[in-house]
Amino acid sequence: MIELSSTDTIRRAFIAGITPYFLERENFWFEKNLEKILEARKTQTFFQDNTIFVEKNQSYHFSQFLRKLDEMGYEKVFQVSEPGEFSQRGGIIDVFPINSNHAIRFEFFGNKIEHIEKLSIQIENEVSIKKILKKKLKSQKLFSDLKGLKPGDYIVHLDHGIGIHNQQLIINGKQYYQLEYAQGDKLYVPVGLERKLSRYVGFVTPRVSRLGSLAWQKTKKKIKEDAIKFAGELLNIYAKREIEKRPPYLPDDEIDFQLASSFQYLETPDQAKTIEDIKRDLEKEFPMDRLVCGDVGFGKTEVALRAAVKAVKSGRQAAIICPTTILANQHFQSFKTRLEKFPIKIQLLSRFQTKLEQKKIIEDLKSGKTDILIGTHRILSKDVAPHLFEKAEGLGLLIIDDEQRFGVKQKEKLKKIRTQLDILSLSATPIPRTLYLSISSIKTISLIQTPPVGRLPIKTFVLPWSRKTIQNAVEKEISRGGQVYYLHNQVKTIEKVKNFLENLFPKTIIDIAHGRLKEKKLVKVMTDFQNRKTDILVATTIIENGLDLPNVNTLIVAEATKLGLAQAYQIRGRIGRSHLQGFAYFFHSEHMSDLAKERLQTLKKATELGSGYKIALKDLEMRGAGNILGKEQSGSMNAVGLNLYCQMLSDAIEKIKKSKL
Repeated sequence: MIELSSTDTIRRAFIAGITPYFLERENFWFEKNLEKILEARKTQTFFQDNTIFVEKNQSYHFSQFLRKLDEMGYEKVFQVSEPGEFSQRGGIIDVFPINSNHAIRFEFFGNKIEHIEKLSIQIENEVSIKKILKKKLKSQKLFSDLKGLKPGDYIVHLDHGIGIHNQQLIINGKQYYQLEYAQGDKLYVPVGLERKLSRYVGFVTPRVSRLGSLAWQKTKKKIKEDAIKFAGELLNIYAKREIEKRPPYLPDDEIDFQLASSFQYLETPDQAKTIEDIKRDLEKEFPMDRLVCGDVGFGKTEVALRAAVKAVKSGRQAAIICPTTILANQHFQSFKTRLEKFPIKIQLLSRFQTKLEQKKIIEDLKSGKTDILIGTHRILSKDVAPHLFEKAEGLGLLIIDDEQRFGVKQKEKLKKIRTQLDILSLSATPIPRTLYLSISSIKTISLIQTPPVGRLPIKTFVLPWSRKTIQNAVEKEISRGGQVYYLHNQVKTIEKVKNFLENLFPKTIIDIAHGRLKEKKLVKVMTDFQNRKTDILVATTIIENGLDLPNVNTLIVAEATKLGLAQAYQIRGRIGRSHLQGFAYFFHSEHMSDLAKERLQTLKKATELGSGYKIALKDLEMRGAGNILGKEQSGSMNAVGLNLYCQMLSDAIEKIKKSKL
């Protein structure tokens, strides 16, 4: 006789401090449980709430046996390797009981067990089993993420694959989630077993699985292998950084105190903590690699500036690399303004400068005259990079703004130099909770989620296109001395829009910004707008990232349905960056799709500051997971969904770290 305990039983046993047991045909076991076994045999109730009693040559309903293992919390896999798993091939069921240190094979002939044998797959001791199962249960629960689950949502079941959530219902007094699968298959998951479910988030509309097919187990096995490989790469980079050493940066002194006191705003708690985290990192003898993730306008630039000054006063050069010329120019102007009273030389390097100007900047860099270099990926080119990355006394700190917007080649170059430098990455794209949980054990991440003091939520209007509304909105903003963004994302017709606005507002100065302008012209347009020489800027989505213009507090989006949700959120974040009330108008045509309507309604509701995380999650559900972990991981995320992939990645990281101890 064999007793298979459920994973919930063992979880309760951990809590109660009881040691679960698995003993096969031993007198002690029979004496202790004889009454229970005899009763089970007499009534043929071999299936109890948290236990299955199994004996050779006895009859058991094969399908019911499998379903009971599932409901008891065992994970169905292609091949068992750890406690709490089972697999099935034809009439053979392999189970790794949670109350045993080795796996067991049950061979069925119809509904009769013909053979039971121990397998060579085993765990050293009871303590190891407890640790493995505790981690597995905790991991499944952390990555489940079922808040706000609605009928029609795609759901990933750990054992059965991707299905569609239909409803919750009660059967024989028990509550179940009803999931629909391919060809009309239905699965009923008991409430209380939510850890086996996770919300599907991916690039595409997923392919719904067929119940009972081996395809899902094979897919899961392959993705686990991919996750282990990727985790190994992440840990390899981490390990290389751990053995690299460099002199610690100097502790805070008068320069740091002066810089902090010259900041015109009060640091938010998150901002202050992030500055402190970076300071601690830099004062260690190991290179820093920290990601700062914060909503638009929440003070990431100030965090970067403090770090750059700390590098310079410690005798090192600092470089900031930006994805666009506009953003590089914006940082250059901000740094110049903030550091004008300090003896620090800041230079800007991008393609809009003449060759002679670029040559002079590179010479200054080579001779050590430049303290902080700000630029685009031009910084990574052959004539610049060696002076920064290949000299022992060269660059100390590299700040990467919006790394996800760089191309594959630039990312590869950045990856290669990561082990040599202190790296500070800035991102305005909120990290999904599951991704944060999976990589936070190897990557240091700071989240800036509190808005600056005095910041007001932007009043957002979603309505059909209206000339009168546009007129009222612009006149109201201009009358209070402010400026306006008018977003029109079609270069071919952007001149017509400018003419329309000039006829509507003859006394205002209007200019155009889009990606096809020559870089010098584009920088001039943006500089004039920043210096308030222009009242209305008609622009494409080129304004999406990085611009910090506190005087621009009205945004008009002509065709809002053509924007993704996260993109619309980012663009809205370009206004309302001071104590003044911001107004955003998202216009749409009379007829739009249900998806577009849902996007705009979500945007309208998410007006509270710092809601970028919620927006990003909604956008992930509707438009795809995005290039979060790199293109090579996209296929894996699509196949099982982001949440389950992140769980697998987290488990893989833990396994590899444990094996190296």
